[in-house]
Amino acid sequence: MLNQPDSSAIPPAIRQIATNFRWTGWISLSIQAVLGVVSTGVLILASFSGRAGAASNATRAGTGFGIFFAVCGLVALGISIYWSFRYVRISRQLRAPNTSLRPSKADTIQLLQLGIVLNLVGMLLTIVGAEAIVGGLIARAIAQPQNSPLLYGVNNIPTIQPLDFFVVQANTNTIAGHFAGLVSSFWLLNRVNR
Repeated sequence: MLNQPDSSAIPPAIRQIATNFRWTGWISLSIQAVLGVVSTGVLILASFSGRAGAASNATRAGTGFGIFFAVCGLVALGISIYWSFRYVRISRQLRAPNTSLRPSKADTIQLLQLGIVLNLVGMLLTIVGAEAIVGGLIARAIAQPQNSPLLYGVNNIPTIQPLDFFVVQANTNTIAGHFAGLVSSFWLLNRVNR
C-alpha cells in the first residue's frame, strides 16, 4: 500500500475530477475500441474480397475513395482511443499528493479541447468516406435494369453485394466511436469548468 497516495491531501473537488477522468477514460476507451475493432475487421474483409473480384473493382467508382477516407477515420479513431487512455493517465496525475505533479486546469482544458478536435476531424473523414461509399452504392442501384433483382448481376452490370452494406455499417460504427469520444470529452470539459 506504499504506492497509494494519501487521499486526504487531495482537495475533494480534484479527487472528484480525477475519478471522472478515470471512469470516463476507461468507458470511452472500451466503447471506441470495440467499435474500432469491428470496423477494422469489416474493412479488411472488404478489401480482401474486393481484390478477389478485380473485374468488378473497376466498376465501383467511389468505393476506393470512400474506403480510403474510412481508413483515415479509423486511424483517427485509433488516436482517439489513445487519447481516452490519456484521460486515465491524467486521472493518476491529478491524484498525485505533490501539487507540482498535477496538471493545471488550463493544461487539462487544452487536452480536452484537443480531444474534441481530434474526434471532429475523425468524424469528418469518416463521413466523407461514407458519402462516397453510399454515393457509389446509389449509382450502382440506379444502373440496375428495372426488372432485375438488385443483388444479382445481369449482363455484367455491377451489383450491390451484401458486403457493401457491411462497409456502410463499418463507417457507421466508426462515426459512433468518434461520437463516444466527443461525448466523453465534452462531459469532462463540463466537469472541469464547474
